[in-house]
Amino acid sequence: MRIFKEDRILIAGSEGMVGRSIRRALLKKDYGEKGGGQILGISRKQLDLSDQKEVQNWFKKNKVDVVIIAAAKVGGILANKSYPTEFLLENLKIQNNLIENSWRFGVRRLLFLGSSCIYPKFSSQPIKEEFLLSSQLEESNQSYAIAKIAGLKLCESLNKQYKFDAISLMPTNLYGEGDNYHDEDSHVLPALIKRFHKAKKDSLREVKCWGTGSPFREFLHVDDLADAVIFALEQWDTFSENSPKDSNGNILYWLNVGTKEEITIKELAYTVSKIIGYEGKIIWDKTKPDGTPRKKLDISVLKKMGWEAKICLEKGIERTFKSYIESLESHTLRN
Repeated sequence: MRIFKEDRILIAGSEGMVGRSIRRALLKKDYGEKGGGQILGISRKQLDLSDQKEVQNWFKKNKVDVVIIAAAKVGGILANKSYPTEFLLENLKIQNNLIENSWRFGVRRLLFLGSSCIYPKFSSQPIKEEFLLSSQLEESNQSYAIAKIAGLKLCESLNKQYKFDAISLMPTNLYGEGDNYHDEDSHVLPALIKRFHKAKKDSLREVKCWGTGSPFREFLHVDDLADAVIFALEQWDTFSENSPKDSNGNILYWLNVGTKEEITIKELAYTVSKIIGYEGKIIWDKTKPDGTPRKKLDISVLKKMGWEAKICLEKGIERTFKSYIESLESHTLRN
């Protein structure tokens, strides 16, 4: 199956960094009103996605052809460690409500966005899709990972049992314009941008960063993910004989989305500080957790299908920092 220009497409999580990027990408390719269809977004004020009855009533009233699930409770290491109950409960409620009601009310295609944290802490590298559930998860974000695994497994089950066209993408670490810079909830890259910008502005002699700086990570610009979302919706058919399969010949119901690049957290910190122009000292607080030592996704399946990321990390960070400064200036003008 595929999507059409005249489709009514719901982006759940349309106000977040990922949702806004997906909307921009869809409009750029003439989905929505220009193509005779419609792109729907729902704010948190309009609909509580964690409320089963509210979501059910919304689907009863609104005919939707395609659903893209970019809605989730997300955060960095500190937030995941501090609020595991909320990360598990809220994500389970949001995704279950959306996936089940999409199935029950005749949605034609559904795409669920997961996360690379679903894979075991000590996976062989690079991480293939089939490594899921092969060993233990990273403890610091276990609750979030379990919720995401439940979501993709629900999509797989509905696909296999009821022929409901539900697919999932597992992106690596995301960043980009409109990222979250909250002190407790942000991920590593926006946290570094905020920290080094403040250090430069306040003429601080040193900046303290968590852990040893030794873990390897890859970072995907959110606009590349949006491009992959549309590519998957247009090109990936799990009911086709040519549907992607793992090395054992089993049909894949989730695909990795990542880049060719990988970088240590220490190298990332120096790259961010250089782009921002901070010239002080970087101190590593080794009493703080590192998280998973390495998390490089195997993206060969999606690459074989014809998709690759286009935005290199340094250029992406420059764009993200520029957007961060613009948002600060806009906030200052409003106040």
